[in-house]
Amino acid sequence: MAPTFRNAFLFWLKLGFISFGGPTGQIAIMHQELVERRKWISNARFLHALNYCMLLPGPEAQQLATYVGWLLHRTLGGVVAGSLFVLPSVFILWGLSYVYVVYGNVPWIAAIFYGLKPAVLAIVAAAVIRIGKRALKNEVMWTIATLAFVAIFFLKVPFPVIIIGAGVIGLAGQRFWKKKFLVFSGHGGKGEEETVISDSDDSPEHTRPSWGQAARVLVVWLALWWVPVLLAALWLSPSHSVTKEGVFFSKAAMVTFGGAYAVLPYVAQQAVEHYHWLQAPQMLDGLGLAETTPGPLIMVVQFVGFLGGWNQPGSLPPLAAATSGALITTWSTFTPCFLWIFLGAPHIERLRGNERLTAALSTVTAAVVGVIMNLAVWFGLHVLFPRGGRVDGFAVVTAVAAFVVMVKWKLEVIPVVIGAGVVGLLYKILLERWVNGTV
Repeated sequence: MAPTFRNAFLFWLKLGFISFGGPTGQIAIMHQELVERRKWISNARFLHALNYCMLLPGPEAQQLATYVGWLLHRTLGGVVAGSLFVLPSVFILWGLSYVYVVYGNVPWIAAIFYGLKPAVLAIVAAAVIRIGKRALKNEVMWTIATLAFVAIFFLKVPFPVIIIGAGVIGLAGQRFWKKKFLVFSGHGGKGEEETVISDSDDSPEHTRPSWGQAARVLVVWLALWWVPVLLAALWLSPSHSVTKEGVFFSKAAMVTFGGAYAVLPYVAQQAVEHYHWLQAPQMLDGLGLAETTPGPLIMVVQFVGFLGGWNQPGSLPPLAAATSGALITTWSTFTPCFLWIFLGAPHIERLRGNERLTAALSTVTAAVVGVIMNLAVWFGLHVLFPRGGRVDGFAVVTAVAAFVVMVKWKLEVIPVVIGAGVVGLLYKILLERWVNGTV
């Protein structure tokens, strides 16, 4: 049965609080909830939307939530889904940023994060397995995924090059070896008749593209995007740090292809070396905060905006400048995502039955699995080997335990994340007492 707007609202709100694990974990959570558990959208249509979002600048997981919300409940559904995906992390990261600049590293918070990181790693690993099972249908798709992993992990090939290359391979493959490349073309799979938005269904009426609709989307969302930046320039001056943050992150929102890990080196270089909003160690601390809070990993830019306003407040009190910087940075980063979805998704829906497009998106999906594996390995190296190659035994045990309870016993993400945070806190308390000789 189709979800009511209220049911969908409550789900998107819940997702905003449990979306740990970066894009990999977030996509996995949405797949488990939307495709497998609630059956609001079929697997093929979920992957079709995901492939489009992977081609866009910005956080693909948030854009995927916007896309599905738009399919289910029109523009308002897309706005609610995309906004609630981000809002909880906005408040959480603001609080953590304030604690960071005022009190420094609080030991008990660091202890909770210490337990969360291996749980996030387990979420990522489970995501690779779950998505891989559905995307890698034959040896050709396995080969493409492997080549994508090798290209990005060992050869450092840019993400857009990998995705474009995979799409070209799919277009050629559809012509010369159709059976191996049209892996998502079937209809009416197992449980398909119970899915709200199934493969065989026509796209909803509101998804049909038109020039009038495109013009309205452009006018409304460009205004929403840039008016706050212009108001900041009028209020504080074009040279104020808050205005500069709005302009810089608006430009970054148009070129942030390849996910957070691909764009963070550019953001860090500009924020640290050019604008001097924060120092390099602080940038690393911000990344750690963002990795262990719900929401997109690119939320680290809010931390950058907060510290930029705090360190360069101008005529404002430091907290007011920091809060303004955090808000305008987040606004400039995520508002364009709605523009890309509402402008492009109607055309993507219209092309859903096109065999050439389907073959290209099939290979893109396989390449994305390889890219996700790259993120999982990158994250695993930092979590399990944090001290120059020395294994962190606690992280290994916690990650394995979290992985087992999620994969074997199907435990949901919320109790896993909460439990890991509590275990990390208790472990640090007991370890400190043991070192001090009190236990």
